[in-house]
Amino acid sequence: MAAEGGILVVNAGSSSIKLKLFGADLAERLSGSATEIGGEGRLRLGATDRAASLPDHRAALAALIEAMAAEGVSVATLTAAGHRVVHGGETLTETVRVTPAVETAIEAAAPLAPLHNPHNLSAIRALAALAPDLVQFATFDTAFHATNPEVARRYALPETPETAGIRRYGFHGTSYRSLVDRWSALTGTALPLRLLALHLGNGASLCAIEEGWSVATTMGYSPLEGLTMGTRVGTIDANAVLDLAARHGIDRTRRLLNHESGLLGLGGASDMRALSAADTDQARFAQSHFAYWAVRHAGSMIAAMGGLDAVAFTGGIGENDAWIRHRILQGLAPFGVDFDEDANRASETRLDAPGSAVMVAIVPAAEEAQIAREALALMEPVR
Repeated sequence: MAAEGGILVVNAGSSSIKLKLFGADLAERLSGSATEIGGEGRLRLGATDRAASLPDHRAALAALIEAMAAEGVSVATLTAAGHRVVHGGETLTETVRVTPAVETAIEAAAPLAPLHNPHNLSAIRALAALAPDLVQFATFDTAFHATNPEVARRYALPETPETAGIRRYGFHGTSYRSLVDRWSALTGTALPLRLLALHLGNGASLCAIEEGWSVATTMGYSPLEGLTMGTRVGTIDANAVLDLAARHGIDRTRRLLNHESGLLGLGGASDMRALSAADTDQARFAQSHFAYWAVRHAGSMIAAMGGLDAVAFTGGIGENDAWIRHRILQGLAPFGVDFDEDANRASETRLDAPGSAVMVAIVPAAEEAQIAREALALMEPVR
């Protein structure tokens, strides 16, 4: 599939790199991944699906670029690369071209996202070494929430050197920005004044979007806060965390809260599909817990906007799990939400019933395409 140009989107995790290639029309042309980085891993891209030695991110990217070449895509012909970076800290609040100063700022935010930013930065530097002439951009999960008012972002802590950087940042911002940008094209309606957006997946959050801007969100200092998630506990009393840390140590507590809790801790599985298939009392409780806390936090988001005009579901669970949507929409009935049961079961784009005071829609997640779109928008000044 020989082709010229394109935006390469890179999503690097601790042990994996996912790639997607988009054309100038933002149509996806190619996707792939390198997994189990750090040893004997797996390479999947186009016709390539094989074991591969992937000792580090640079080796993984080199292997992916080689696989792209086998598909007729030379890295030398790419227009740009866009990277997903989890945390932008206080200063990186919009998509930017990667420069040495930006790399330094991403590194400075690493203590705020120690499981993400170092690997995001590794991919940026690895790609720069492999393709030094390729223009790179970074898009930050926290950026969309920089418009939250200070009263929403500030914890009730004294402002001292000891509390520096401890504030609510919010995450899933690229997903929410994509939802806002694509709303009219997908629904055929103007963007509502007050929109409650639910990004529901293994990681889950809500966002209050007023006139297209984030004014509140459920995730805070880290992606741990807020809803019940696949393996994350969600909101928990800080003294309970301190007690767990005193009993079991910080590292054990961190693992418990981030990797062993949520749906996994309650129901025995982190995947909502596995819980539905299990159909046990334990699994049903986990599903109910997820829906209950989504509704309860939704009330807070609606209060932050002063009302509700529309609800949007995105993410794997939000797009595909009719039972979870049903439970959440039932809980939102006091706010004027009335939904069509048949449309919900069929996962149609519009779920609101005729006469509902509040519009309800499903907006499929398209974070990688959003990263490509924002990189493309910044290319003109670069050329």
